[in-house]
Amino acid sequence: MKEKLDQILDRALSEINSSEQLDKLNDIKTAFLGKKGELTAVLKGMKDVAPEDRPKVGQMVNETREKIESVLEKKKTEFERKILEEKMKNEVIDVTLPGKKMGRGHRHPNTIALEEVEKIFIGMGYEVVDGPEIEYDYYNFEALNIPEGHPAKDEQDTFYINDKILLRTQTSSVQVHVMEEGKLPIRMISPGRVFRSDDVDATHSPSFHQIEGMVIDKGITFADLKGTLDLFAKKLFGEDTKTKFRPHHFPFTEPSAEMDVSCFKCGGKGCRFCKGEGWIEILGCGMVHPHVLEMSGLNPDEYTGFAFGVGLERIALLKYEIDDMRLLYENDMRFLEQF
Repeated sequence: MKEKLDQILDRALSEINSSEQLDKLNDIKTAFLGKKGELTAVLKGMKDVAPEDRPKVGQMVNETREKIESVLEKKKTEFERKILEEKMKNEVIDVTLPGKKMGRGHRHPNTIALEEVEKIFIGMGYEVVDGPEIEYDYYNFEALNIPEGHPAKDEQDTFYINDKILLRTQTSSVQVHVMEEGKLPIRMISPGRVFRSDDVDATHSPSFHQIEGMVIDKGITFADLKGTLDLFAKKLFGEDTKTKFRPHHFPFTEPSAEMDVSCFKCGGKGCRFCKGEGWIEILGCGMVHPHVLEMSGLNPDEYTGFAFGVGLERIALLKYEIDDMRLLYENDMRFLEQF
């Protein structure tokens, strides 16, 4: 048995010493020390050894195993050292070379504008609410007092998926979902992407962003609307900003208005930025139509409210004096790095 173990040891050492790759050592270890290896086969044959000789044979097998494992580990260490030396040789770093400037990402101008708007309204106690971009015709139109055949449907070129489902043209649909929940009072804004079948130019895009806001409670008046939006304009464009409201028409509000802000470039004197008028149109607003409240399960005799909507891109264009909306979507780094 000793002679057989010596032969196994000699063959194992010979193969280990002649190996040239780390992977080869794993094969050798499996061949001699694995579950089906030669030493394991010797141990399985112990049943044929006389009982009094088994401890001695077992000791010789363990000694042989330890010698093979020791040489394997030594050879493995040599291979790993060589691999590390080669790697370090190929990855030499010249510390005298100038460092590479790391490019850092930053927020998009739309994101900057949105976060500022959200901060203003959250400070006034509003909640930011999200909603689905793929919407039912009911929530996008009918529940907002725009029934089948209404002219306002033609004014908003809509992407229809089928007769009942569409890509939302306004985030006002989110307001209907919130009203239907019946949790009053409501103070919310709903920013999000909307879609309309418009041609791309300096002021239009088939995909853009709106921020709709709404307040529903007992005793809400148009004065509350004016005060809220006046404060919003001052926080966004500066404390010297003035506001004025012009009568307008929206199907889901009555009365309705458009709000202008005094030109923050010339202070209302008239310049190229405001086209000499001293005022800039910023958003649409009005008192929530009683029929809209009824359709959402609210009693218009008990509750009133106001709503408003502003284009996020319009805020970004005005705030950063950008004259072409396409710049916001072309991913031109020369433009984006200015923010």
